Amino acid sequence: MRILLTGAGGQLGQDLAIELATQELHAFRHDQLDISDRAAVDAMVARLRPEWIVNAAAFNDVDAAETQREGAFAVNAEGPAYLVEAGARVGARLLHISTDYVFNGKKGSAYSEQDPPDPLSVYGRSKLDGERRVLESGARACVLRTAWLYGREGKNFVKAILAAVKRGEALKVVADQVGSPTSTADLAGAIGELIGTELEGLFHVANAGACSHSSRTGA
Repeated sequence: MRILLTGAGGQLGQDLAIELATQELHAFRHDQLDISDRAAVDAMVARLRPEWIVNAAAFNDVDAAETQREGAFAVNAEGPAYLVEAGARVGARLLHISTDYVFNGKKGSAYSEQDPPDPLSVYGRSKLDGERRVLESGARACVLRTAWLYGREGKNFVKAILAAVKRGEALKVVADQVGSPTSTADLAGAIGELIGTELEGLFHVANAGACSHSSRTGA
């Protein structure tokens, strides 16, 4: 299976590169393929003519997105739209990674695919816009929402806490946010299984269980 993977330099992208290594994989970091560059996306997809496009690229700095709205929407909303349009022209299917930040977090229990989104941040709004552009394109596509990713590579909450502990720093974290920490290796495995099916549409994929940031640090 010929697969085009974007965002291959991120923590999920690196685990996806391992998971999909048995396929004909063409993996690109952001510096190799900027998905907010429509011409670059069109040219790459037309050249490779993949069967699947797996989009793990994202502007995922939640705080920075508040002051860099244009950049966040360029990558998180316009980029997926360019990918799904280019893919449709060559018969490729798109798998796009989204986030639980499309919800406001006030439900008090796990969210399902039927729950109405209500993002509170620029990051969440940009990711929701990307979802809608993919799902409303009419192309063959999947959107996977996930949560609180952590992996062996890249930056994540777990590594930040461990680094603070090693430096002997006091731990100060937000205690009122609850989510499902999800291993990027597990998510990559689920994606590997999904692209072997005919599934399309919107799915929630995360590890079981839930905790707050404070319960993860033992605070």
